[in-house]
Amino acid sequence: MSLVRLNIKGISYSQTQSGAYALILNEVDGDRKLPIIIGAFEAQSIAIALEKDLKPPRPLTHDLFKSFADRFDIVVKQVIIHKLVDGVFFSSIICERDKIEEIIDARTSDAIALALRFQAPIFTYKNILEKAGIYLKTTPKKELPRTDQQVIEKILTGDEESRTKTSASYTTFSLSELNKMLEKAVNEEDYEKAALIRDEISKRKK
Repeated sequence: MSLVRLNIKGISYSQTQSGAYALILNEVDGDRKLPIIIGAFEAQSIAIALEKDLKPPRPLTHDLFKSFADRFDIVVKQVIIHKLVDGVFFSSIICERDKIEEIIDARTSDAIALALRFQAPIFTYKNILEKAGIYLKTTPKKELPRTDQQVIEKILTGDEESRTKTSASYTTFSLSELNKMLEKAVNEEDYEKAALIRDEISKRKK
C-alpha cells in the first residue's frame, strides 16, 4: 500500500464535543483533509509545538520524551497513521537508534505531538485517506457523521471568526500590558489565550 504524506492544517476547539479538539491533517500533494478528534492536553501540546514563540515554564510530557530520546540518541524518523477502526485512528512511531529501526504503537495525537518535536514527516496509507478523507470549502466527497461534520464546519467558519473577535479584544491594551498578560497566560498554561496575545503583539511589531 502506498503512503501519502500529510501536513498539519490546523487545530480547533470543538463546540459539539465537550473538551474535544479537532486536528486537521492536509494531504501534501492533494486537496483532501483528514479530521482527527483529540483531547485537550494533546491539543495544547501540539499547539505549543506549532507556536515556536510559546515556551511552557516546565517541560510537558512530549517535551520530556524528546529530551529523553535526545539523551539516549533515539531519533523519531517518521509517523504512520496505519489503521482506522470505528472512527479511531491507530499510529506507529518509527524510531532509530544505532542504525536499528524500531516500530512503536502510539495514539495518533501523541505520535503527531512527537513528530512535530522531532521534525519528522507524517504519513497515512492511501486507503485510509480514501476512506476518511474529506474535501473542505468545496462539496464534500462524502458526508461525515453529524457530530464530526459540525466539528469540521466549526474549524472552517465559526472558529476562525470567533478567534478574530476574541483577538480584537486585546487591541485596547498597551504593548507592555500585553507582554505581562502573555507571561501570565504561559505560566498558567492557557496556551490558547497566549497564542491570541502573541498574535496581537506580533501585529504591533510589524
